[in-house]
Amino acid sequence: MKFFALGLTGLLLAGAAPLPDYVASAVNAPVRHADKIKDASRHGAEIVAFMGLKPGQKVADFLPGRGYWTRIFSGVVGQQGHVFDIWPSLMVTPGSKFEKTMTALSHQSGITNVTALQVHLPSLNLPEPVDVFFTSQNLHDLPTPFLGNTDITAFSKQVFAALKPGGKFVVIDHVAVAGAGLTQTDTLHRIEPDTARKAILAAGFTFAGESSLLANPQDNHHLKVFDSKIRGKTDQFIYVFVKPE
Repeated sequence: MKFFALGLTGLLLAGAAPLPDYVASAVNAPVRHADKIKDASRHGAEIVAFMGLKPGQKVADFLPGRGYWTRIFSGVVGQQGHVFDIWPSLMVTPGSKFEKTMTALSHQSGITNVTALQVHLPSLNLPEPVDVFFTSQNLHDLPTPFLGNTDITAFSKQVFAALKPGGKFVVIDHVAVAGAGLTQTDTLHRIEPDTARKAILAAGFTFAGESSLLANPQDNHHLKVFDSKIRGKTDQFIYVFVKPE
């Protein structure tokens, strides 16, 4: 397990630092009972500690899926904080599986600090500034028809505007082969890390740190992420960017 902090206060440095009590409590909450089986591979507790998310903060979870991260965030920020689940409107059409998932997640028993928001990409228009904007395995979808061929830098500028000064943009995604750029986003659902990083930096962010928690050197980057040989075990980058104060 390796962590690399580049001037970002609150990120874990290399070593086996204990989890903050509020993170340990959040990941062991009863509402996450069904999620526990995924913790060993997704490293939820370690990644949230690495991000530096704290009680009382506001966090946006872009495209939260079935809510793995939302449930951890909800427990960490507590009743003094809030979680905004962000759903692109072109996905949540009436009766769609995404609409049903969005509704179920925002009304889940035991969770009262989560609000679902629909947005028209690349705009975000959050109701208030947030401390952290998070997305896992979704950045590569932005420049594809699935999310309206949205420019990553244009989207990142909206994230920048949505964050408080000093706020963090946390990105996790599947690694593409070196030199692939955006060419595998719609086919293999992968993105070249350097391409993602440059696109986000172009929006005004400072690169603050990265973690190898989800790195997998056995992934040759040539398989679609849904291929049974690699699904759930892809090589992934974890980047943290900061909005300058």
